[in-house]
Amino acid sequence: MKIAIFCGSSSSIDPAVNQEAQKLMRFFYDHQIELIYGGAGIGIMGELATNLVNLGGEVTGVIPQQLTHKEIIHAGLKKNYIVKDMHERKKMMYDLSDAFLVFPGGMGTMDEMFEILTWRQIGLHQKPIALFNINGYYDHLLRFLDHAVTMGLVKPHDRELLIDANNWDDLWKKIRPST
Repeated sequence: MKIAIFCGSSSSIDPAVNQEAQKLMRFFYDHQIELIYGGAGIGIMGELATNLVNLGGEVTGVIPQQLTHKEIIHAGLKKNYIVKDMHERKKMMYDLSDAFLVFPGGMGTMDEMFEILTWRQIGLHQKPIALFNINGYYDHLLRFLDHAVTMGLVKPHDRELLIDANNWDDLWKKIRPST
């Protein structure tokens, strides 16, 4: 299985994010899950990739040319694609992945999450999209989405396209491939 993780190129001040990154990459390694991510060597992105590389797991990065110096391309990857722009990055990450996981991140993470959700909403794919709400990081966003449903601007079945939980075990139960 290949899971794309959308996350920040900045580091979180919440130590729980780094702890979950380490535990998650151990899980990926133990279950032979390949990480598809944004290709950076810094921030939460770099933390996830470095953890899995150090364990001996499979990691594929996809980084836009204009970000190779800003996000510092991860030097330890066997597979790191340099693409033209953010649109090509998102498309390639989509093509390479079986599921999507949204880790804490900033505006770029939100952009990636909402675009992949929109693609699912309009029927371009059926891949699961999970939001990892570590320490309530996404509580306000989830309340906003529920409010949008209440206001009639998001349909309940579209809101349900985003699977959310505050622990990996619950998310994994909902996105793992059926055996």
